[in-house]
Amino acid sequence: MQYRRMGCSGLQLSALGFGAWVTFGTRIGRNEARELISIAYDAGVNFFDNAEGYAHGEAEKIMGDALADLRLPRDAFCISSKVFFGAAAQPRPTQRGLSRKHVIEACHAALKRLRVDYLDLYFCHRPDPDTPVEETVRAMDHLVRQGKVLYWGTSEWPAALIEQACRFAQREHLTLPSVEQPQYNLLHRERVELEYAPLYAEWGLGTTTWSPLASGLLSGKYLDGIPEHTRLTTPGYEWLERLMFGNQREARLAAVRRFVQLAAEIGESPAQLAIAWCLKNPHVTSVILGATTPAQLQHNLHALTFLPELSDELAERMQAVFA
Repeated sequence: MQYRRMGCSGLQLSALGFGAWVTFGTRIGRNEARELISIAYDAGVNFFDNAEGYAHGEAEKIMGDALADLRLPRDAFCISSKVFFGAAAQPRPTQRGLSRKHVIEACHAALKRLRVDYLDLYFCHRPDPDTPVEETVRAMDHLVRQGKVLYWGTSEWPAALIEQACRFAQREHLTLPSVEQPQYNLLHRERVELEYAPLYAEWGLGTTTWSPLASGLLSGKYLDGIPEHTRLTTPGYEWLERLMFGNQREARLAAVRRFVQLAAEIGESPAQLAIAWCLKNPHVTSVILGATTPAQLQHNLHALTFLPELSDELAERMQAVFA
């Protein structure tokens, strides 16, 4: 495993992390989760990602139980939660968003579900237009000072809002956000590569990116339709298909076919190639993997071994497929 500093912080995260989105609590239970976390940890993964909204809190309960069952040393792994959407199926106004009340109460609830005394990373899952950024920054600083959160960050925030939070925190001598969690893959590049570019040098921002395979599209498994028991067939996640294809279904499928052919030419798996491409970006701290089976997780973890062979020329060929 390779480890990377999270931006300008001293935290060393595994280049490949393991997350619970669309899997824990919806497609896999406690026993399967325990096996997958064990495989990831044995491979050197030290970052496990979660959120209050994943399966309405059930994903965090399952991950917490699995980690407790495995009795992993607490100082050997990092665990995250995210706040915004709420854990209730139909949250009331004070059960969602980034108000001081919800940020703090959601942290306490996540600690109980995950069965830990503190969160290594705590993300604001989306911007909240109803809460001043300054209120959220103060709430996060409060949790850091209490020792309940070590590092805080954002997820899918516009660069201007992140900068606003950083400048306010700096001026008021509060804890700055140190990490952002955006989507990043061959189909979604602009935010990580362009919009956030000024933030890396000025504020030392790290990134833990999600969906390296564009919800499985880049693996090639959707070229002949949607197989059963995949993310797109998970009840409640029908919107993923719209996110994946937008209004460009045929164009995207054609591009993926070309990408799969390119992977075959060099004798590499499309999934491993796509994950390695994400890792090639020096501003990516950790790429979050998702999996439902041990074979799938082990296969994707091997993407790291291909990284040294991923030349600039090959990366440009990959990018040209989706230009």
